[in-house]
Order: sequence, then structure tokens, then C-alpha cells
Amino acid sequence: MQPFTIVTGAAVPLLRANVDTDVIIRIERLTELQAGELGPYALEALRYRADGSEDPDCILNQAVFRRAPILLAGPNFGCGSSREGAVVALMEMGVRCVIAPSFGDIFYNNCFQNGMLPIALAQADVERLAAQCAGGEPVRVDLIARTITAPDGRAIAFDIAPMRREALIHGLDDIGLTLKDDALIRQWQAEDRVRRPWAWAVESVARP
Repeated sequence: MQPFTIVTGAAVPLLRANVDTDVIIRIERLTELQAGELGPYALEALRYRADGSEDPDCILNQAVFRRAPILLAGPNFGCGSSREGAVVALMEMGVRCVIAPSFGDIFYNNCFQNGMLPIALAQADVERLAAQCAGGEPVRVDLIARTITAPDGRAIAFDIAPMRREALIHGLDDIGLTLKDDALIRQWQAEDRVRRPWAWAVESVARP
């Protein structure tokens, strides 16, 4: 998983409320396509017309926002069904960080399993950022310092659980984070074998 430390770039303002995972990536795309092929279909209901051509009025299609690494979203972003592919599709579109007033719980958790940083920020702060970023002005997201630096230089602090912050910085999912303590786990197992040998006994089963 790609580590996340500092990301700087355009922040595309898409402040719609309740953008669900079916809007982020349609279910049929997940059954037809493999990882690595989802990016062109992320948010396709917003990006394309019925005939498949790009909608020039969609902000996601503006030149300054193509491959933007930061997405400014509305409340309850990523609500709806459990769909890890929604995070994958956004990342393949170039997004590494989503800033919104609130998130769908499963989408929020899936972000950390795929190297994306979701930041819950007060709606007023999201709207101020969006107003400053309308022309593609860059935003800096620093996970080390836990700050967002707006185009006007204002630093906005954000909260994140320490274990999740550590995992993103080192590019680790839950399993990788656990294996960082492999030596301690093995030490505990060795000591527990002495304390409770009966718990570790393996019975041989006679086979015909």
C-alpha cells in the first residue's frame, strides 16, 4: 500500500450531499472490470453524458482538476452499500485524500485499508476551502503534522486515530500493522506454550 505523508495539489470542490458508493462506482463496473481499470468509471454519472461523452459542465472534467489528488466533498460522502471498489476507483482517478463534513462508516473504514486519507472537517471549513480552490489553487495535506494548509496560508488542524495515522504513514493495512509486532507476538506465543502447553497440543488423527 502506498504510504501517505504529505500530499499537495488541486482540491476539486464537489460539495454534493449523500454521494453514495453506487454513484462513485456502479456495481456492474466492479463485476466487469479488474483493479487498475476502474478509474475512468469513477463518478461516471456526474462526469459523462448519456451518450458517453464528457460533460464539459462537470467540474471534475475541468483541466485544472484532472487527476486532482484532493476531493472536497459534501456531508455523508460514501454512504450506501459496502463497496471497497468505491475507494479503489477514486484512487485510480488520482484522489489520495477526501475532505468532507462526514462519511459513510464503511467507506471511511475502507479508505484506510487502501491508502486513502479521509478527513472529517466542519462544513464551514470545507466550504471556505472550496471557495479558495475554485481555480485549481493548491492545498497541502500533511498527515505528519495533521494539518491542511489552505491557498491563503491558513493551517487547519484535523483529528485522526493514532493507529490509523501510523498505518497510513507506513503504508500498512490492518494485517501489516499487526505484523509490525511480529517479534512480540512470537515471544508471547513461546511463553504461553510454557505456561499452557495443553492449549498448544496437537492431536494426531489416524487416517484410514
